[in-house]
Amino acid sequence: MTHTTVEPDEATRLRNNVVDTLRAEGWITSSEVEAVMRAVPRHEFAPEATLEKAYEPYAAVITKTDEHGVQLSSVSAPQIQALMLEQARVRPGMRVLEIGSGGLNAAYLAELVGEVGEVTTVDIDPVVSDRARRLLDEHGYSRVTVVTADAAEPIAGLGQVDVVLVTAGAWDIPPAWIDQLGPGGRLVVPLRMRGLTRSIAFTCVGHHLESESAKICGFVPMQGSAAHNEELLLIAGTPEIGLRFDDGLPSDPSLLDNAVTTPRFEVWTGVTIGVSELLDTLQMHLAITLPGFCIMVVDPDLDSGIVAPTNKGFALAAVDGEGRTFAYLTTRRTEDNTHVEFGVHALGPDAAAFAETIAGHLRDWADEHRGGPSPVIRVYPAGTPDDQVPGGRVIDKVHSRISLSWPAAQ
Repeated sequence: MTHTTVEPDEATRLRNNVVDTLRAEGWITSSEVEAVMRAVPRHEFAPEATLEKAYEPYAAVITKTDEHGVQLSSVSAPQIQALMLEQARVRPGMRVLEIGSGGLNAAYLAELVGEVGEVTTVDIDPVVSDRARRLLDEHGYSRVTVVTADAAEPIAGLGQVDVVLVTAGAWDIPPAWIDQLGPGGRLVVPLRMRGLTRSIAFTCVGHHLESESAKICGFVPMQGSAAHNEELLLIAGTPEIGLRFDDGLPSDPSLLDNAVTTPRFEVWTGVTIGVSELLDTLQMHLAITLPGFCIMVVDPDLDSGIVAPTNKGFALAAVDGEGRTFAYLTTRRTEDNTHVEFGVHALGPDAAAFAETIAGHLRDWADEHRGGPSPVIRVYPAGTPDDQVPGGRVIDKVHSRISLSWPAAQ
């Protein structure tokens, strides 16, 4: 491994503790990823943070914000970096394109590909790419190529690579990412679908991409031509209750304004989960089955109690087919305080029926998908005919058609 500074013993201890934690919890599974994460001095690539903050297993280090405090760039949390490096399966001699620079991840990649491999890291923001170049040079990774460009477009002179690793939140898959993959190549990308982000490892299958794994994650969103903002629908025109839609608003958003004037209907499903159980398949199940799926947010400073989600900043929600009623998930503790039970709250003229519909989907998830594999995610070029895009839910984006479906029962 390459080092240009003498590290304090405390940094080494903290780094080993992080790796031990991630190994024990299954985020690190290979000896290769374990070795590079033990050896590369993470704190040297996050000088904005204290040693303790730099080595928090599940916390990113924010390196740039805009004038409103919105995060524009960060050093991802160790857990996220380990997850994506494992998904990428980088080996000695490979050529790797990293989209979204920070410096640290490129250093990990440089160690994984070795002296005969190649790493190119690209960022649209010259402040970010200049920072990455400086940090990489300071710590012995001058062989990494740093490019300032919009990576949604082909990188001039790069040619084909074995792995494209995207470290910024993406809404779509630009053709350049696929075109630059060589035979058998892998694309690892934090992809947002219906407001839900998953780090997905894709491989080419015929003329489309198909997921091998998908894990919950969060990322600073992509900038440039590949950027895409969710649309926020304020119920009754006030900022108290908002519905975030990733793929377009309902045809007549004003129909929901009267929903909050009706009594709130409540139904409890009998579906209980452990307080620390992951909900990735539940989220995806509702995103696949509910046409009006969205995310509800409540302004805590304006909260009047009209709605009562468990998490005011992120509640799974949906609008019914008539566009007049909305509903969202909530939870309550069981009597023994070891589990929580899912419930549905609905507001609007068809609240009772819509709440029961969503409750039925929750029970279906518990019976059919709980504890099982994630959906299969496939990416087809935009314009691919419907009969060539199988899936329970197809999401049309600018460059691609993304299908979500559950794997066939064995």
